[in-house]
Amino acid sequence: MSAAHGDYYLPSPSPWPLLITTGLFTLALGFVLMINSVGAGSWLMLIGASVIIYIMARWFGQVIGESEGGQYNEQVDMSFRMGMAWFIFSEVMFFAAFFGALLYVRQFAGPWLGDTELLWPGYDFNWPTAGPKGPVAIAADTIPGANQFSPMGAWGIPAINTLILLSSGVTVTIAHWGLLKNNRGQLILGLIATVALGLLFLSLQAYEYIHAYSQLGLTLKTGSYGATFFMLTGFHGFHVTIGTIMLMVILGRSIKGHFRPDHHFAFEAVAWYWHFVDVVWLFLFIFVYWL
Repeated sequence: MSAAHGDYYLPSPSPWPLLITTGLFTLALGFVLMINSVGAGSWLMLIGASVIIYIMARWFGQVIGESEGGQYNEQVDMSFRMGMAWFIFSEVMFFAAFFGALLYVRQFAGPWLGDTELLWPGYDFNWPTAGPKGPVAIAADTIPGANQFSPMGAWGIPAINTLILLSSGVTVTIAHWGLLKNNRGQLILGLIATVALGLLFLSLQAYEYIHAYSQLGLTLKTGSYGATFFMLTGFHGFHVTIGTIMLMVILGRSIKGHFRPDHHFAFEAVAWYWHFVDVVWLFLFIFVYWL
């Protein structure tokens, strides 16, 4: 339950923040124990993750119920919008740090180490770098019989995935137009297409990772190139996964008849997030795959 005090909406006391904090602590504790080979760590991680998923479902379900019940006013809508905007800004800074690490290695740290030979005699920096063992040794460690490390090319699966994500930005916009016109069919079909494109992107990225490990000698151990490649593409893939789940939830709500042309911020929030994911991928394609 909640109450409105004049024009200001004040939610009632809720157990969800405390419970989800407990789940996060249990998940983190389980992870620490697991990496230190304590047997209970994996079970604690599973319990913590289960608690988080359950609480999120209940908490968001309550918010959805209050929203559809007409309990929120314009002040709440504005607070939701500001919260989502700041959340996306924090995600921009998150990826900015990773892109900054890539820039620093390629333009500053790597060339400086190559000039000073501080790492080992005869070290000559070039990008992509396969690390101290060199490309031949790295590939031989990873793939029996392999004799050369190869970076991931831009014009195969990465280019296809770029087209997929750009197309998904179009389909979610078409869905939004359908919502604004109160065209429920266009809304649902646009969301179905967007979810399908998101799942296709993730499937191709999984295939790309398998190909990198099994055919290219490209692993997390392949020097700073391998580390930054999997760090950036992996975290982006995680965000695509989260965005696809959010789209599935919005699709389910749309099928149930939620959202109106004048009341649909939850849809807009997911669309904002999905467009953010699209833009980040364009930077990834250019700076990680292409250049």
